Amino acid sequence: MIEVTGIRIPLSRLDGDERHELEAVRSAALRKLRLSSAEVGSLELRKRSVDARKKSDVLLTYTVRLELSGHATAERRLLARLERKHATRGVSLAESDGFQLPRAAGPGPRLRPVVVGAGCAGLFCALTLAEAGLQPLLVERGDDAARRTQAVSRLNDEGLLDPESNIQFGLGGAGTFSDGKLATGTKSAAHRFILQTFVDCGAARSILWDAKPHVGSDVLPDVVTKLVRRIEAAGGELRCRTRMTGMDVTGGLVRSVTLETRDAATGMLVEEHVPTNHVVLACGHSARDVFELLRDLGVTLERKTFAMGVRIEHLQSDVDRAQYGPSAGHPALGAAPYKLSCHLDDGRGAFSFCMCPGGYVVVAASEQLGVVTNGMSLSDRAGTNANSGLLANVFPSDLPGDDVLAGIKLQRSCERAAFDVGGGGYVAPVQLVGDFLQGTASTAGGSVSPTYPRGVTWGSVEGCLPSYVTDTLRAAIPLMNRQLRGFASPDAVLTGVETRSSSPVRVTRDADGQALGIRGLYPCGEGAGYAGGIMSAAADGIRAAGWLLQSL
Repeated sequence: MIEVTGIRIPLSRLDGDERHELEAVRSAALRKLRLSSAEVGSLELRKRSVDARKKSDVLLTYTVRLELSGHATAERRLLARLERKHATRGVSLAESDGFQLPRAAGPGPRLRPVVVGAGCAGLFCALTLAEAGLQPLLVERGDDAARRTQAVSRLNDEGLLDPESNIQFGLGGAGTFSDGKLATGTKSAAHRFILQTFVDCGAARSILWDAKPHVGSDVLPDVVTKLVRRIEAAGGELRCRTRMTGMDVTGGLVRSVTLETRDAATGMLVEEHVPTNHVVLACGHSARDVFELLRDLGVTLERKTFAMGVRIEHLQSDVDRAQYGPSAGHPALGAAPYKLSCHLDDGRGAFSFCMCPGGYVVVAASEQLGVVTNGMSLSDRAGTNANSGLLANVFPSDLPGDDVLAGIKLQRSCERAAFDVGGGGYVAPVQLVGDFLQGTASTAGGSVSPTYPRGVTWGSVEGCLPSYVTDTLRAAIPLMNRQLRGFASPDAVLTGVETRSSSPVRVTRDADGQALGIRGLYPCGEGAGYAGGIMSAAADGIRAAGWLLQSL
């Protein structure tokens, strides 16, 4: 196939209809290659992005792959002809995606592997192991997608938190209720496979080519449910409402795990010891009890840099104008995203995280008496507000003492402070950006209405976070305003606190992907400190499965 990059289509030729878009891209590719329509068999979109560097002339740029009617012979002739005319820029033979799931290096183990956590890392690890014939047991402390959605609604509507099933815990992990953003700065041969798997399970095909793909929190519950069905069809098993509460490690080798479930009929807790020599730990960064268990077992843990801060909300229409100028609102563009960062002279920095165009701030608590925020968008991204995490780094040197879990203690203290400042009931403290920059408490909102569903208390977010975090954010907001006009708008809203953007702990692993000194324990994903989003977590889950299979 022939790959063509750098195809540029002006907005005047687009109307938001995908069929018309494909026609425009096909015509542009034919002109670039100087081919007739009869010479091209098929065209596949590979990438689409917005070029808004010139606000008066916003363009969409594309990469496509074309199969010529004459196949390989015609492709060679085309490239030779373009070479003679010095017109090969952006034209090449397409490289094969060439990714295959890892396979077992030997006979399967006598005892089936256990995968702890059904977020993206755990799901794609379990899928890989199931496709390899190992019949993995996937355990998830939270509910399946339907019951989990009900638990989230009860918290939003009634303030009733289920510590085992919420926005952090349940099938699909934290990513299920945070828009399903699939953009990543990491590289992996598995990325195309991961995207295609999401499409096969019900996500929109456009995620295969959008430069900043997303699924939507209204679509993801069904997607992850279908992914589990694929795992089960390949021989795997999912158990929801099942927590790992213990692990037997004898002679430096995993021997079994202890699982705890609640009997549906009696409501009593039932404990089960499951023999296994292979455990993949994909528990996510909110499973604080698991980190305590690992510490008590003597598993090597280390502090790592993480981030905390607030959610910041603007009117989406203001973000659209800042990003797209006069083209804001064009149907081919949709709601504009942004990604901001800045570094201060004192060595600290701040950045936007998990930006949700047309989205909502959500209740992300998983512990009683703590307020945690996150953001999400639905698939249409049609909400009035844009929101993003506005975070500052917390370095290991910021933490007191030598407790490896000191970062978790800091997170918890900030979450409980936000609960108290909010007034209880998982109501969140909020403050206008203008007041925050001046160091004064807010008494009422302005043009931006907070979207946090449990309600808000106007005041100050200052006392909910360490001073080095709030000082960094206060210095960073005006600098970020230079990157995105209106970011420092006085009416923008800060909602506290966002503490769960990343894990403050890393479970150290060796070159074979196993925890130091413990054979058969494979830490992976965000919770173990080896990923930072859906795509990188899913890729790390596949990588962990590959290490496990290679060990056989």
